[in-house]
Amino acid sequence: MANDSLTDGVPPDPASRKGSTGLGDRLGVAGRVVLAIIGGYAVAALATALGALILPLPRAEAVSAATMASFAVMAGAVVFVFATPSLGRAVLGIAGSAAILAAALWLVGGFSPTGPA
Repeated sequence: MANDSLTDGVPPDPASRKGSTGLGDRLGVAGRVVLAIIGGYAVAALATALGALILPLPRAEAVSAATMASFAVMAGAVVFVFATPSLGRAVLGIAGSAAILAAALWLVGGFSPTGPA
């Protein structure tokens, strides 16, 4: 009978397993988690602000609708971050989305001190 961990009762050494995760893999996952939290929040906040300004509803309803939609935006950003093949592409996608939303918000006057026109 072969002498393996199943027959002698000793669990295998985690470092000897094939396909074990190294420090680089763990840092990659940690980077994706941080990007999903911070980048997802930024994209959701920008989308909420833009939606509150451009939805053709009374102000209170527009803010409420944009806020409810922001939960879907945040979830979509998290899925995107973990679905992309590399962390670099995820950073570019989140940063690009944030830049487009910020530009649109600027165009509708969301950054002016007096409010939108």
